[in-house]
Amino acid sequence: MALAGLPLVLLVGALGRIPGSEGGKETPAHFLYQGKGECSFLNWTQRVRYLLRFFYNRQEFVRFDSDLGKFVAVMAFGEADADCWNKGEHLLQYLKAEVDRFCRRRNYEALNFGAAKREERMVGRRTKPTVTISPTKMDPASPNTILLCTATGFYLLEIEIQWLKNGKLEEEGVAFGEELQNGDWTYQLQVMLETQPQRGDVYTCQVGHVSLEAPITVQWEPHSSSSAKRKLWTGIMGAVIGAAFLAMGLFSHLKSKKAIPIQPPAALMN
Repeated sequence: MALAGLPLVLLVGALGRIPGSEGGKETPAHFLYQGKGECSFLNWTQRVRYLLRFFYNRQEFVRFDSDLGKFVAVMAFGEADADCWNKGEHLLQYLKAEVDRFCRRRNYEALNFGAAKREERMVGRRTKPTVTISPTKMDPASPNTILLCTATGFYLLEIEIQWLKNGKLEEEGVAFGEELQNGDWTYQLQVMLETQPQRGDVYTCQVGHVSLEAPITVQWEPHSSSSAKRKLWTGIMGAVIGAAFLAMGLFSHLKSKKAIPIQPPAALMN
């Protein structure tokens, strides 16, 4: 989670050197000088990282990193700034305190309590995923089948998706897609398994998420696939139609046969 802000009021005087004016050069007539404060939260507020990043003409050249407790140069012309600013003990102490003041209190807690008045809270919100399995074949002549497990509509982003075959974890033939945003603060993720299913195999997509008390499991079996069902119904319909034609043929054959009268012996006729 990243929250942008500009806690730069106390830094304007300290961070006054403009890149491009070194060596007696005049400051360009037009330039863009930006500062951005970022907060990254891992496992809510158990680990918080604060970055104060500086950009010149859209290129970041120096930053303060709370994990390091000092400024570091991102580009060569930011080295002089980093060396200079790292000598200011009061400035470093102020920026180290931003982890609590700016990140936790001004952003995290403000969003948390402010959103409590809404129908949904953005901080603390948990949305369960919907899980589906889609089988397909890339090559009809190949014995391999592609099983695609899709988890969608979940929030927070962290999610675990595993493929199991007959209860055992599958690792070979597994490929993970990228997490995609749905545009409504939820995400989706697809995990593919390429395999050669045999009749009787049971494939399980198991999804774990912070919104769930227990993982979601969705199963797929080769004989229960839509393709297998179509083939089964085709065979059944073929057998029914064949039996109907056989019955009609037999009925027509019997109907066409005429009864032959039994002639009495000649002796009885005299």
